[in-house]
Amino acid sequence: MKTGIFGAGSVGCHVGGMLAAAGLDVVLVGRPAMDRRLTQGMLLTCFDGSGRHVPAEDFAFSTEPAALADRDVIFVCVKSAATREAGRELAKAARPDSVIVSLQNGISNAAELEEALAPRTVLRAMVGFNVAQIGGNRFHRGTEGEIVIGDGTQAGAVVDMLATAGIAAKTTSDIEAVQWGKLLLNLNNAVNALSGLPLKRELSMRAYRQVLAASMREALTVLKTAGIRPASVGKTGPALITRVLDLPDWLFVRLAASMLKMDEEATSSMAEDLARGRMPEVDWLNGEIVALGKQVGVATPVNERIVALVKAAFANEGPRSYSGAELKKAAGI
Repeated sequence: MKTGIFGAGSVGCHVGGMLAAAGLDVVLVGRPAMDRRLTQGMLLTCFDGSGRHVPAEDFAFSTEPAALADRDVIFVCVKSAATREAGRELAKAARPDSVIVSLQNGISNAAELEEALAPRTVLRAMVGFNVAQIGGNRFHRGTEGEIVIGDGTQAGAVVDMLATAGIAAKTTSDIEAVQWGKLLLNLNNAVNALSGLPLKRELSMRAYRQVLAASMREALTVLKTAGIRPASVGKTGPALITRVLDLPDWLFVRLAASMLKMDEEATSSMAEDLARGRMPEVDWLNGEIVALGKQVGVATPVNERIVALVKAAFANEGPRSYSGAELKKAAGI
């Protein structure tokens, strides 16, 4: 398959680079700044110590969506705030028979793409691992995980293609449940950004975990009221994870070792956005819980406060980092 990446950021470059390293025909579309950074190719590294260099001649890069006109499969990896514009651009550029795969956070992005790109096939997906940009052209996978794609036209072929490139992937008949399960875990993105710490260090501190647990408990109440059953993403189910998070540090480290199986310096995508001065995706994470809570009549004060704290930090109108105790107080816990 001729493959395209629309949104050559952390995840986009990792996926595109892995596909290119496997010998596939890959075109990446992104910002001019990224084009300049990739003149020496891409360095793909992983938490397990593996790595590879992908020469610049092994993939194509463009700043114009029109470069995707001949692609069979296009992975959309733009930030949530850019989804609507991405849909408009792809509606002009992509072939009518192109398969579009949304590799984005949150729940609602794929629906926006479906509306803009009909009658093209849009596959919903969940990326279960973390990728960070380090230095100029290094894209580092800091955690375990796989890509899960909802059943649909060519979904199996896309999974096979990813597997060929060494990216664990599978299909599911209930992608919405998987996406909600991942969103619950992604509520930590905001906590991590506000902590100012690497993920492993933040998750090793009980006060931060208690903030995450409180936001997840609210979310679980909202989802139950809405009749939504989130799937397990990882080794701990949604119903148990809030209790595990509240354990004392010494016990959490022993019983939840899999949650800490990540690089010492790995951070969340929201923390990376804060460092780079980009818009946060908090409205598509904690904000999804707040919006759904309003629909079903369930109060979500913790998630509302976290949304406000994140937006204040990004706008330089509030602290950019909090201690665990400070964040608990600010979140009303």
